[in-house]
Amino acid sequence: MPSVIPQPVVAQLTRAAVFLVVTVNPEPEHRAAVRVLCGDLAALLRAVGFRDLEGRLSCVMACGSDAWDRLFGPPRPKELHPFREIRGRHHAVSTPGDILFHIRATRMDLCFELATQIMSRLDGAVSAVDEVHGFSYFDDRDLIGFVDGTENPTDQAAIEATIVGEEDASFAGGSYVIVQKYLHDLQGWNALPIEAQEKIIGRTKLSDIELDDAVKPTSAHNALTTITENGKQLEILRDNMPFGDVGKGEFGTYFIGYARSPHRIEQMLVNMFVGRPPGNYDRLLDYSRAVTGTLFFVPSATFLENVAAEEAAPSPARPSADERGTEAARLREPSSDGSLGIGSLREVKTHE
Repeated sequence: MPSVIPQPVVAQLTRAAVFLVVTVNPEPEHRAAVRVLCGDLAALLRAVGFRDLEGRLSCVMACGSDAWDRLFGPPRPKELHPFREIRGRHHAVSTPGDILFHIRATRMDLCFELATQIMSRLDGAVSAVDEVHGFSYFDDRDLIGFVDGTENPTDQAAIEATIVGEEDASFAGGSYVIVQKYLHDLQGWNALPIEAQEKIIGRTKLSDIELDDAVKPTSAHNALTTITENGKQLEILRDNMPFGDVGKGEFGTYFIGYARSPHRIEQMLVNMFVGRPPGNYDRLLDYSRAVTGTLFFVPSATFLENVAAEEAAPSPARPSADERGTEAARLREPSSDGSLGIGSLREVKTHE
């Protein structure tokens, strides 16, 4: 569908990000405020991003399963559902989240300003349940010292991996995204010999070279997160970011994965937490604990604009009591052509 414009899911990776997850308060007027923001987001992005045209500011707005029906109604994306918790040797928790804002830029102040403007527009309409400020750590390394995101697809391969196509034509141009916040036991991790760390990750720590299969354990992180179906590797796009609070002793990674189907990310997580085969789990989880987990659908930018247009359309004026009485009397009179005089049904528009 060439007329559909996706959101910037495959935007170039940046050195700063804000991950903001909110829930929508239950009153109808709050739902309306979120729908209005769907159309305002592009203007907010332009206004903040214009301050530094080289800052590459972008924002992806995504919606959770429970909120979709309340905000947009049917139809709904085919594979949208609540995040399914996974219990294996370790636990992948499922946590609340109606809307995700994934804000990226080369500078944190741009991310911070856009997040501030978004929350100002939604003042009283939503409640923040999680906010993480991510940063790039030296040469794109995680806080555990390894380069993260080496195998990300690029260019057309990234689009094919992340953007929904004909398999769900009503939501072509969209994407699915799963987020998890992991907290690391850095003291325990750093106590491990470098060779042991490398076997857990499946790569050399300094040079970021993948270990040979002859020495790489089948439980290695990069082995369990490689998904192949019908002889083809199913890719996802990761934009993970380190974060931390030194005063609280919190050090972590915010995992965010985009894909055209949530199945491929979910299978990766099952492999990690349960194991492939069961019991052969990802040993990185012995030192890294998932404390959040939510699945969202990223509608196209075209979809967001259409939602805002519908919200802005004027509602028919409610007739007065006298006008309603006159209309009721007219409808009770037989039509000159013998019909019931009910009139045509108003066409209900659905999202395409």
